[in-house]
Amino acid sequence: MARWEGNTRGRLERAALDLFTEQGYDRTTVAQIAKRAGLTERSFYRWFTDKREVLFSGGEELEKCFVAAIEAVPAGADPLTMLIAAFSKTPEVIRPREFLRERSAVIDANPPLRERELIKLADLSQALTSALERRGVGTEAARLATDAGMAILGQAGRRWMSDENADHTQLLADSAADLLAVLTANVPDDATNRSGRHS
Repeated sequence: MARWEGNTRGRLERAALDLFTEQGYDRTTVAQIAKRAGLTERSFYRWFTDKREVLFSGGEELEKCFVAAIEAVPAGADPLTMLIAAFSKTPEVIRPREFLRERSAVIDANPPLRERELIKLADLSQALTSALERRGVGTEAARLATDAGMAILGQAGRRWMSDENADHTQLLADSAADLLAVLTANVPDDATNRSGRHS
């Protein structure tokens, strides 16, 4: 999700998330969102096709950021290293933790939104796989690396949202190490507590 901006899109997103949290996603209308933002429904539809897309705005920006980062990695890097380098750019384009926590709560409470989230993640995975292939990585290796990379990104993201002082880049490294430990059947006792040690 793209960084919070104090513009029309940002005002609509903030208003929508507040209403979804206060009265539920299903009971919130586009008219209510526009009114809360001090805008018209016409303004809403300039930015979003429907109220669902308010929660998923910015996905293209995140994808472009990751793909550009993969393309910029020096030649000779392995695919997972390229992905980690891309994911390290995440803090540059995402919104504040509190906004993302609220967004996650709304999505978790609504099965259709969870389904939409999975579709968006699948689209991102495909874009990353294609970016790796353009860097010369074989198709199967690119897919496997992307699957592993998305698991690392997800774990790091969850830890980042739960710890105000956590460093995202360090969390990526920790999550990658934890994945390797799982694959080698050597899970560290403190794997779930690492995020609390970073400042």
